[in-house]
Amino acid sequence: MKGYSTSEVAKLLGLSASQVRGYVRAGFLSPERGSRGELSFSFQDLVFLRTARGLMSERVAPRRIRAALSRLREQLPDGRPLTAVRIAMEGSRIVVEDGARRWQPESGQILFDFGVADLARKVAPLVRRAFQEAQEEGPEFSADDWYEWACELEPGSPGEAIAAYRKALALDASHADAHVNLGRLLHESGDAAGAEPHYAAALAARPDDATAAFNLGVALEDQSKLPEALLAYQKAVRLDPWNADAHFNAASLAEKLGRPAEALRHLRTYRKLTRR
Repeated sequence: MKGYSTSEVAKLLGLSASQVRGYVRAGFLSPERGSRGELSFSFQDLVFLRTARGLMSERVAPRRIRAALSRLREQLPDGRPLTAVRIAMEGSRIVVEDGARRWQPESGQILFDFGVADLARKVAPLVRRAFQEAQEEGPEFSADDWYEWACELEPGSPGEAIAAYRKALALDASHADAHVNLGRLLHESGDAAGAEPHYAAALAARPDDATAAFNLGVALEDQSKLPEALLAYQKAVRLDPWNADAHFNAASLAEKLGRPAEALRHLRTYRKLTRR
């Protein structure tokens, strides 16, 4: 297989050599090295860098691209490379597509269209049947078992997923992922008050969970608990400075609470992150 040098990659994709090396240093790519230590890129590496170049051509800030791709690496299953998914812009949002699944890597929010939602409804009976058979035939479920089944049930049977997440938490009250997902389902059903303690519990179990902090802020804001919501958004941006939505929400609340300097600071950051 042909290996491409740093200068060849830069020329092919319209990047500078320092930009190419920057992506390597950040850990997004792992090119081979020659006998003298020079980088040698594969065609798949070119595909990835072309995507990054496309985002830059949409005037997305390089730091935002790197942050989004870093988050994406954490979200992909082990062994699945960044080059296996499609990354594009929709408006001001960076969106990832992996087969039928679409989501925003910066927030982790899953995006459904009618086709995927319809498919989820069609497979729901199959998932429920498999779940019932596993309960009848398998050993006693662990907290992780309940959590994994809840994730499977969620797209087509949110009510049963809620029950499964509760089962997981009954066995392990510090299961942060179960708290986040249960909180989200309750929140989406209109129960912000019910979601709040689950987001808080997720943060207690995993203090560096930026998604839980942001979701907690939204739940508090939906209950008109504005000072508490602002504190949650502040924590969210400390944990994830690239969360544009958290900066925007913090700016809005800071203005309402009579803190114009703070509102302006968050608004400026939001504009930098979403500048096209």
